[in-house]
Amino acid sequence: MMSNVGAQQAIVFIGGGNMARSLIGGLIAAGTPASAIRVAEPVAELRDTLARDFGVSVFGDAIAAVPDTGIWVFAVKPQVMRTVCESLAGHARAIRPLAVSIAAGITAEQLERWLGGGVGVVRCMPNTPALLGAGVTGLFANAQVDADGRAAAESLLSSAGKTVWIEDEAKMDAVTAVSGSGPAYVFLLAEAMEAAARTQGLPDDAARALVLQTVLGAARMLTESDEPPAELRRRVTSPGGTTQAAVETFEAGGFRELVAQAIANATERGRQLSAAND
Repeated sequence: MMSNVGAQQAIVFIGGGNMARSLIGGLIAAGTPASAIRVAEPVAELRDTLARDFGVSVFGDAIAAVPDTGIWVFAVKPQVMRTVCESLAGHARAIRPLAVSIAAGITAEQLERWLGGGVGVVRCMPNTPALLGAGVTGLFANAQVDADGRAAAESLLSSAGKTVWIEDEAKMDAVTAVSGSGPAYVFLLAEAMEAAARTQGLPDDAARALVLQTVLGAARMLTESDEPPAELRRRVTSPGGTTQAAVETFEAGGFRELVAQAIANATERGRQLSAAND
């Protein structure tokens, strides 16, 4: 089926890193023609790879890439976003594109202001499983974005996984803390479980295989079942059994409070990044 994004207007990715590559691949797989996609990327090696792998047009400079495009996807580091946007402000005022940002800690208000005002902005927070098409993205649209703009942004980001609209932008820092940073929490748990398995005498390859498949299986149970996590946990925790012994140890160590504090700290750091980049 043809992607709504590609069917409507040309897209330019400003930045050609891993997340941009994932979205481009998803768009093309969904039916967007390569001729409708441009990429502005200063690193020649990245440009060449994108052109070779997807057949998209590539540019070394964003100003050369944006004419006659309707959607600008900003996939650059937060630290350089202001400079990039201000260099494009004149073109933004003339073209009035839909600006889609996947940069952490940059608000829609900041992006609109740096682009000269009056621009529809959708702020997105994807996570790294998007590289496998298994991500989740929180999206916030400013008042300049109409229903068609929302549909275009959702079509773009859904190529990387599920999408969740957030109506209060102040909550986007919490999205970053929960899902944007969240894969690292799972990786940390897997890392700790592997180390503990080795401590109990399991060989390295067995420890890794057991942990990875356990995480994968648990994730599938969570996503493919209608049951909440608490119920799934209850079903596998027999009274007086091995799982109860482990869960009680987690609880006694303040596991829930530690997770809550970690996410609170990540949320606050997101707020600080917005202020630092203003």
